[in-house]
Amino acid sequence: MKKWLISIIAFVLIVGMAGAFYFSKTEISAQRNMSTNQPFKESDEIQTVQSKEQLKAYFEKVRELQKKQNNGAAITEETASTMEAKDSSGGQGGDYSTTNNQVEGVDEADTVKTNGTHVFSLSENNVVIVNVKNPKQMKEETAIPFTNDFYPTKLLLSDQTLIVIGQKNVFRTLELESTKTMDSLMMPMDSMTTVYFYDISNPASPILNREIATEGYMNGARITNNTLYYVTNVYPKFWAMEENADAELRPFTYDSKSDEEAKPMSYDSIAILPSSMEGNYSIISAINVSNPSENEVKTKGYLGGSEQLYMSKDSLYLTSTIYEQNNSNAKKMIWNPGEMDTEVFKFALNETSVKFIASSRLTGTILNQFSMDEHNGYFRAVTTKGNSWDENKVSENNLFILDDKMKTVGSLTGLAKDERIYSARFMGEKAYMVTFKETDPLFVIDVAKPTAPKVLGELKIPGFSNYLHPLDENHLIGFGYETIVDTQSGGKEPVIMTGGMKVSLFDVSDYANPKEVDTEVIGGQGTYSPIQYDHHALFQHKEKGLYGFPISIYGKGKEYAMFKQDGALVYEITPENGIVLKGDLLNPENPAQAYEDWESSIQRMIYVEDSLYTIAMKEIKSYNLNSFEQLSKMTY
Repeated sequence: MKKWLISIIAFVLIVGMAGAFYFSKTEISAQRNMSTNQPFKESDEIQTVQSKEQLKAYFEKVRELQKKQNNGAAITEETASTMEAKDSSGGQGGDYSTTNNQVEGVDEADTVKTNGTHVFSLSENNVVIVNVKNPKQMKEETAIPFTNDFYPTKLLLSDQTLIVIGQKNVFRTLELESTKTMDSLMMPMDSMTTVYFYDISNPASPILNREIATEGYMNGARITNNTLYYVTNVYPKFWAMEENADAELRPFTYDSKSDEEAKPMSYDSIAILPSSMEGNYSIISAINVSNPSENEVKTKGYLGGSEQLYMSKDSLYLTSTIYEQNNSNAKKMIWNPGEMDTEVFKFALNETSVKFIASSRLTGTILNQFSMDEHNGYFRAVTTKGNSWDENKVSENNLFILDDKMKTVGSLTGLAKDERIYSARFMGEKAYMVTFKETDPLFVIDVAKPTAPKVLGELKIPGFSNYLHPLDENHLIGFGYETIVDTQSGGKEPVIMTGGMKVSLFDVSDYANPKEVDTEVIGGQGTYSPIQYDHHALFQHKEKGLYGFPISIYGKGKEYAMFKQDGALVYEITPENGIVLKGDLLNPENPAQAYEDWESSIQRMIYVEDSLYTIAMKEIKSYNLNSFEQLSKMTY
């Protein structure tokens, strides 16, 4: 029974369905008096792994801590969900779309890319290449098929190179020894984040130049300064140490240029992040993509987990949530996390050189990449402390500013008590933050003086924004939901429910008095768009002032929300005219259709010159960008 339990726990860790346990510095310190002859010492400084024995000692210590933590502990479903490991400018200029990126000059991986003549998109486990030179006669040049053991998830373009990134299941190749145990039967696969480089100088006949891979699941991928950086998270099989003292604890990598099969990283390419006692790695890989078939791949492994990722042209920041046990429940044998804080790790980037700089612990948790920013050498972040549903730990929100050595130089704490952050955006010397519980306070914060940030203004309105997008230096677009106050449910307190999707235009020219100058509410309860959780779904044409997004519209049925129609909407959004619908690309309502058709549901929208393209899993449509008249349709 014990072996079955260990195997199940290990399987869950490997496939990424649950996060590792994280331990606070306080808990680590409590273990430092334990007598040991093992060649591993915890440190507040980064340590390079010197030997197999040191790495083994590290994981034995982790295993001891997890056994202690798990002894008689009961983890609630909500806590387990919270502990799962976590996938600005847009630069929309010239004659065709680019991805809606957070940082100018830092391209983010996405499911669709274009170079102005061709559209590259994911379709199940294929990459489809469509010639769009003539929008009235689109042509499928070719499709790059992949075997069932590889599933592509992201694309990047760099000149004449198409980069395809995805997960490859490798059948037991990462095991140094194969045994016919129940463990080997339950875990036949290891997952590797695999990167394929294709020469697309002739788009009709892509040529595979190289394949590289890193064990684990991808956290994020970026290209800047002609260099690809990608980060993976790896949970090594340290649970197997009880039965196999020689279990391999190093992450595996693969390079078709030099390797016949995956091999473990060298010990001197692995380091232990300060105060880390976690059972997983963050692996950072870098390669110059100007000549991907020949240039060297540099990979470093860091013991310590990563969740959110933010990258500027010069720095990479990874976050890790720190869970502290609430000791008041220790006698009840219930593992209940107390405060959750965030450790932020900073790495300097110089071409393919990645160097750890420093880390810092911030009070509270970070929502997503837009909760972080780097400006003039300072790192800024907003966090939420506590929980809006816990009367004993009422939530509040904070802003922190750190210098280039990750030392806190300025902060604001205690903002919007009993609420949490739903979206944030840093724009130069201003920060904007949306919190919510019953109304939507939009905070305008002055961060021009890093040592003395201050709240300039606050706007309270119904609804909330999940994503904030800069229109210009004085205006923001918010994408979120309207809210409905339900007083008929019979409870003592009114219930706040989401209604239709809401697009807001905010005027922040008067910092002390931000205003919502226009709104557009689409559909009813249940209406949603990918823009709510993925900023890459935003279509924009800055010169024309056009902003659009895919959407599925629901309306009120007899007992529950009913699907009405899906497609896409395009708005002209300007300070002068507000939010004006320009392109209605919705499919007609069909009473017989109960839900979206996944093959034809729009995932992305792009433009090339005067044509707009909507891309779905199995089809692409072209439209006139001025009249929004459909020009052609192609299925694949």
